[in-house]
Amino acid sequence: VQLQASGGGVVQAGGSLRLSCTASGRTVTNYAMGWARQVPGKERVLVATINWTGRSTYYPDSVLGRFSISKITANNTVWLQMNSLEPEDTGVYYCAMSVRPYGAGSLRSIDYDYWGQGTLVTVSS
Repeated sequence: VQLQASGGGVVQAGGSLRLSCTASGRTVTNYAMGWARQVPGKERVLVATINWTGRSTYYPDSVLGRFSISKITANNTVWLQMNSLEPEDTGVYYCAMSVRPYGAGSLRSIDYDYWGQGTLVTVSS
């Protein structure tokens, strides 16, 4: 299984970015997916998750109302739409696929076994 993340870049505070993650080797249809952020010296933290059906999403309070995760099953892709970006959103963003099929979605890193290579997002103040 490979997860290819893209869409990172430099954006001013208040701006928007959309990250994309394309999977190969396994369909996203049957698996919960997530996006995580990591900054140097800190642990990777989940910022969004979507369950296997695509009907349920969960976010930590830090991004609730600003980030939105969605599945594009026809393209075996997961998006992360990020709006109203803040300098604190800066980091490397990784997409992830859950360990087991038919998952409910999780904000815990331990529940994912495949990770993409990461894409850097820099939000300037």
